[in-house]
Amino acid sequence: MKRFLTTITIVMSISSSTPGADANWRTHCEKSGFESTPRYEETIEYCTRLSDGSPHVHYATFGRSPRGRDLPLLIIDRRGNFTPDEVRATDNAVLLIEAGIHAGEICGKDAGLMLIRDIVIDGAYGNILDNLTILFIPIFNVDGHERFGPYNRINQNGPREMGWRTTARNLNLNRDFLKADAPEMRDWLRLYLEWLPEFFVDCHSTDGADYQYPLTYGLEIHGNMERRLTEWTRDVCLVYLEDEMERSGMPISPYVMFRSWHDVKSGMRSWVATPVLSEGYTAIQNRPGLLIETHMLKSYRVRVEATYEMLRHTAELVNDRHEELRGIVREADRYTASEEFRKEPYTLRFEMAPDSVIIDFLGVDYERVESTITGRARIEFKDEPVTYRIPYFHRQVPSVQVDVPEAYIIPPEWTEVIDRLELHGVEFSRLEKAETLSVESYRFSDVQWHREPYEGRQRVMFKAAPVEERRVYPPGSAVVNMDQRSAGVVMHMLEPEAPSSYLYWGFFNGIFEQKEYAESYVMEKMAAVMLENDPALAEEFEKRKAEEPEFAGNARAVLNWFYSKTPYWDNRKNVYPVGRLPGRI
Repeated sequence: MKRFLTTITIVMSISSSTPGADANWRTHCEKSGFESTPRYEETIEYCTRLSDGSPHVHYATFGRSPRGRDLPLLIIDRRGNFTPDEVRATDNAVLLIEAGIHAGEICGKDAGLMLIRDIVIDGAYGNILDNLTILFIPIFNVDGHERFGPYNRINQNGPREMGWRTTARNLNLNRDFLKADAPEMRDWLRLYLEWLPEFFVDCHSTDGADYQYPLTYGLEIHGNMERRLTEWTRDVCLVYLEDEMERSGMPISPYVMFRSWHDVKSGMRSWVATPVLSEGYTAIQNRPGLLIETHMLKSYRVRVEATYEMLRHTAELVNDRHEELRGIVREADRYTASEEFRKEPYTLRFEMAPDSVIIDFLGVDYERVESTITGRARIEFKDEPVTYRIPYFHRQVPSVQVDVPEAYIIPPEWTEVIDRLELHGVEFSRLEKAETLSVESYRFSDVQWHREPYEGRQRVMFKAAPVEERRVYPPGSAVVNMDQRSAGVVMHMLEPEAPSSYLYWGFFNGIFEQKEYAESYVMEKMAAVMLENDPALAEEFEKRKAEEPEFAGNARAVLNWFYSKTPYWDNRKNVYPVGRLPGRI
């Protein structure tokens, strides 16, 4: 196809000069002519060869999958420092590169192995490790990787066989960073918190529209990180990567999301990643995250080489700007733990602003045709490259904000939530004795659940109204004081209206269940007395019957409504058990 010729020519010229390409250290992918990717055992064998062949590489594991496979990790350090403490004793910045979280999108594995080989075996790229330690996860979703076959990615052009998107439990790890249901994710979180890398890269291949770019990216530059960290990511990191990838013959674009599905002329939109996604999660941990999305219709060679170049330039940037990046990350941690952070409203959700800028988009020609299958119009892409002038809705603005409390308190029975605080590096203490406290919290109404499960959970929709009351919290209650670097993580876990809150994910679904009921022969008599003695209640009852005929025709619902107006009603139903505190404990 014409649209691929320029990119393929550029990439093949890079490949032909890649250090180590013709040596005994060629990878399985290179030996196959970029037609195939190695299986799990072959990948581990090559990783251990790198470890045995270079004093700068250490092979380790950081957990085990539900099916008993080790989660592999390569640590690359010029001085042979292979523990967090050893590295932190230097001024190195730490770069964590993750591949195979979606094991069908596996070009990051092959690109990463090639890059590490070229650096440590062939000595390529000069001083790239002078101030840099690299952590490389070649395969994160190891069980999904071994669900290996030729039919796992219907929209993708190669390799011949590849892994599956989800884990053995059918969980998408890139929807699990904050909720942390998967055992693999819990192991990842322990690794992440041990190292707290200054920069993170997650390697994918995207589905979607057709265009000329071999690679698109996601960077959190729209307001969900501390101001200076956002500015560095936008003005230093992004500018550098755009320039270097252009010099490499591989122009890049922001992750492609059109306002109308597949329709380039409708314009592109920006977005803010939520913390169930990798780059959204590292953002609330005060660390930049780069999402790499190679284009699934390009050949596997093109995708691997594009990822290789993006990883190389990212490593060069983090190495060259290590002191600056480390300082900005430390300042972001300091700010999040400060009183200044708690004085400002915290943004939980963003929405796209109506204004836009006009950009050049390297697309391909397309037309709308009527589908003979569905009868609806569909997009059909052609072979001709076209540069479009389209609107880019590049700005995100806050849509939901809340004040930051001085602390949260969680009753001890909510163990699943409290355990996850520790997983995410959140510091907390326990009450030693019962305390009666004035707290802010929420009462919920219009509670509804999505009809189908999502990522193994039943998500809940609701309206939240603030309440202030005094509550007794028993011994063992978890107190989370907010003067800590993980305060943003806490907000997204515990504020109900956060896009990935634990309430939303169903961790608190028990509070919405009615557990006591009134017998009709008891409630009928009580309701009659209530109507006779309370004219306002009688008026409210008549109004609801008139407005909701379905309610009026449901005897059980009517009597339960009266029950809810009695002192016997459960006053904890639909009330959030987590309290917001105005001061430290």
